[in-house]
Amino acid sequence: MTRKQKKALGRIIAAALIFVLGLCLKLPAKAQLLVFLAAYLVVGWDILYKAVRNLLHGQMLDENFLMSIATVGAFAVGEYPEGVAVMLFYQVGELFQSCAVERSRRSIAQLMDIRPDYANLERDGQLLQVDPDEVAIGDIIVVKPGEKIPLDGQVVEGESAVDASALTGESVPLDLAPGQNAVSGCINLNGLLKIRVTKEFGQSTVAKILDLVENASAQKASSEAFITRFARWYTPVVVACAVVLAAGVPLVLGNFSEWFHRALIFLVISCPCALVISVPLSFFGGIGGASKRGILVKGSNYLEALAKAKIVVFDKTGTLTKGSFAVSDILPAEGVTNEELLNTAALCEWYSTHPISVSLRQAAQAALDENRLGQVQELAGRGVKAVVDGKVCLCGNGRLMEENQIAYTPCQAAGTVVYLAVEGRYFGALVISDQLKQDAALAVSRLKQQGVERVVMLTGDSERSASQVAKQLGVDEYRAGLLPADKVAQVEQLLGKTGPDEKLVFVGDGINDAPVLARADIGVAMGGLGSDAAIEAADIVLMNDAPSGVATACTIARCTLAIVRQNVVFALAVKLAVLALGAFGFANMWEAVFADVGVSVIAILNATRALHTEHL
Repeated sequence: MTRKQKKALGRIIAAALIFVLGLCLKLPAKAQLLVFLAAYLVVGWDILYKAVRNLLHGQMLDENFLMSIATVGAFAVGEYPEGVAVMLFYQVGELFQSCAVERSRRSIAQLMDIRPDYANLERDGQLLQVDPDEVAIGDIIVVKPGEKIPLDGQVVEGESAVDASALTGESVPLDLAPGQNAVSGCINLNGLLKIRVTKEFGQSTVAKILDLVENASAQKASSEAFITRFARWYTPVVVACAVVLAAGVPLVLGNFSEWFHRALIFLVISCPCALVISVPLSFFGGIGGASKRGILVKGSNYLEALAKAKIVVFDKTGTLTKGSFAVSDILPAEGVTNEELLNTAALCEWYSTHPISVSLRQAAQAALDENRLGQVQELAGRGVKAVVDGKVCLCGNGRLMEENQIAYTPCQAAGTVVYLAVEGRYFGALVISDQLKQDAALAVSRLKQQGVERVVMLTGDSERSASQVAKQLGVDEYRAGLLPADKVAQVEQLLGKTGPDEKLVFVGDGINDAPVLARADIGVAMGGLGSDAAIEAADIVLMNDAPSGVATACTIARCTLAIVRQNVVFALAVKLAVLALGAFGFANMWEAVFADVGVSVIAILNATRALHTEHL
């Protein structure tokens, strides 16, 4: 508990002891008044102060005003224990609320711990500890073991493992080596790193994430907006009803004291605390729980919309697949070994930087000897012609084989097929394809289990490649050969098929999918580490790049919205029932206390469930 909360708890305990003392001791009327008044002032002086202050500022119709009028009125009619009890239990409810909000804040504060305090700037051979804002692009910073990486940059010296769990929600450390990108907010675990800064602090990953989280509460869900509007009209109405009960009804029926007491009970019951507190707290808890899983939500309105998702559209490359090519199949001709085929093709592609060429070199098991390679000629749109071990080799697509009249065996496998011929003889084929992400199929199946009606895949790849991936993942439908503008058109068509209360989610890598992310009801970006476009373009960012995070986010959203609805229905049902009982004299101040404080505490405890997302 914070110091303020401990102080509040101390006041509650002290007032409760005085209150019990007043109930147990048989004191004269004046002494009894003094004892209960002491208990009342110990626990409620701040509520009285806030009520008077707000009254002077023209804001009288709030919970402080209602509590003050009701409890002072109870003292006025001689119901001292009831007046103290109402204030005592109200403060207990306020303490519960404070603790619940603090708990929600702590889950987000874990993410906020990524804010760096300083940077070790290397200048003229010396280390200067400076504010991260003072570091310029191109400067060299030193990050020691145990320190946070303060700015984005590229490792120029040293190797280390870094903890990125605050950003991704994943506990597995990442390895950094010279030439790799270092992302601000990660914690250096063991080695000394020298990093050349590539972004100013204001544009760094950590700054963008902090800004996103700090402003998440500004985007309110429609449920929150409804509760705000409801409270604005609800409170004046119940105060007017209380005035009618206290002053109007006695003029007709008499018994002013009885109806005044009923009016006080009516006021205590009417406090909208349970609704005003629990609904925003539920969304705040949902956002905090999501952040612990590496899911950044830009506002509770997006969390609410995500709970209504009926169509989920995935981009393929970089979203469902890794976006990195690898050799998936080796098909040597008769008399040729896998190793011969792969190594010869890798040498042919030695000088190329194309992803296909890189994947061939990475797949070669043996250390390739560049001295085996002679002259190399690039053949645009077809492949390469190279001399390996003094023999002329042709490495490329089927068109290259046909142009040189090579009798080859066409391969129908999904992916990019590279054919190899040596001295006019067909040597075999290699299939290079994009690799599916490990949890891509799980993401699709979990979304369907949650009630998503259609899972669609959009890609610029070929029909054959898209068909194979769609079959492997179990998506309902796919569109292939699309340009970015075509993806927007496809999403427009799908949006036309959604109902008024149904939402379309688009999941992309946040770099070339920005137009579609903006057009969808909810844009979810595979943020990864350091993807600026993802953080800026999307409504929700998955920092761990895992497609299953979409299903997790949907689950959190649905649970959060269910909690909100439970609290609204429960609070209104209890309040309306007890309000009616109080107006007709069937409920006393103790039932009123339960209808206000009891319902608030139950709603708050229910709202805190949104924080616990570990099991989802």
